[in-house]
Amino acid sequence: INSKHFQQARFSYLHMKYLFFSWLAVFVGSWIVYVEYSSYTELCRGLDCKNSICDKYKKGVIDGSACSSLCEKDTLYLGKCFTARPNSQVYSGSWGDLEGVIKCQMDEAPHYDLGSKMEPRMEAAAFDQPTKGTSVEKFREMILNHLKSKVGDQANLADLATQVLSITDANKDSHISLPEAHSTWALLQLNEFLLALVLQDREHTPKLLGFCGDLYVMEKVPHSPLYGISLPWVLEVWIPAGLRRSMDQWFTPSWPHKAKISIGLLELVEDVFHGTFGSFLMCDVSAATYGYNDRHDLKVTDARYIVPEATFQEGIRQQRCDADEDCLYGADCLTSCDLTKHRCTTEVTRPNLAKACEAIKDYILRGAPSDVREELEKQLYACIALKGWTEQMEIEHSLILNNLKTLLWKKISHTKDS
Repeated sequence: INSKHFQQARFSYLHMKYLFFSWLAVFVGSWIVYVEYSSYTELCRGLDCKNSICDKYKKGVIDGSACSSLCEKDTLYLGKCFTARPNSQVYSGSWGDLEGVIKCQMDEAPHYDLGSKMEPRMEAAAFDQPTKGTSVEKFREMILNHLKSKVGDQANLADLATQVLSITDANKDSHISLPEAHSTWALLQLNEFLLALVLQDREHTPKLLGFCGDLYVMEKVPHSPLYGISLPWVLEVWIPAGLRRSMDQWFTPSWPHKAKISIGLLELVEDVFHGTFGSFLMCDVSAATYGYNDRHDLKVTDARYIVPEATFQEGIRQQRCDADEDCLYGADCLTSCDLTKHRCTTEVTRPNLAKACEAIKDYILRGAPSDVREELEKQLYACIALKGWTEQMEIEHSLILNNLKTLLWKKISHTKDS
């Protein structure tokens, strides 16, 4: 009898334990689903963005090469949401036979921080520039002055202004309408659009496929991010940082392909430093902001934090500070704090190249052939150690950049991967 009672009690205990853990699993699961759904609905507001743009298009406020397809023909539509910040909506998109990425700006409460100085947000009543009655010549002058304020007084800005006017004439009828001009002016306020414009003849920025207001469609980059695996946040908490870094390199291409992609990043550093239209600072050199195509050409997937040096310096010098950490823009553009004035200085502590080398160090050393590994590691560490900016540093910068490119090219130039 005792044995029977014991078995019944044991069964009852196990039954209760099973019920408790089942309910706990259901509760935790439901909570995770709720949190994920809430963050998705808060972040992914593409439909609101589309409705807002189409409303302005139908009222004749804006026009552009993508407006009719987006708002009337329904041949351009939003697919999967990749939005990371609510005020900048990012979706995969299909436009007829083309696969692209749709980016749309959303209004939010104004921020008076350094980021908003670098890339001013437009209010809901935007698309009011240029005003009615503005001539094409006057609009060209507006564009020229805006470009000067962004990239400095470069010799060939007139050519860039001409290219902007050519893009503005979306329907190619040799006439620029006021709605078309409204769209272009709104796009010119965005760092990413400006960079795509400046580097349009280079291979490292995706091509602009079309636009409507400040919604625009870029060529799709098939492989992004550059490296790394996405894990549920529940697992992220428990994985040590060293193992996590190692895991990020698990599913990367063959070493010759990685070498070609890395050369692409080094070429991008060259393109944005003392380029045709001035210097740009790379303020977020992380794997998440880059990708590559099927030919293993590097592509920028998020250029919001590649900012003109002139714009950066203008914004940062107005930033109040009590310590160097207060003088940070993006993830990587840090200057120092002048404690006598409590204002940030304008010179970044690390050049673009040092940040690029740090981003690809683990990526390119993993699986590197033994005959180049030691020299490659030496060059990468010399590169990561680059600091500040002087004339002497510029020579060292060029030397390290050329050494790295030559080392990688020599190793892959005889292979089909190059």
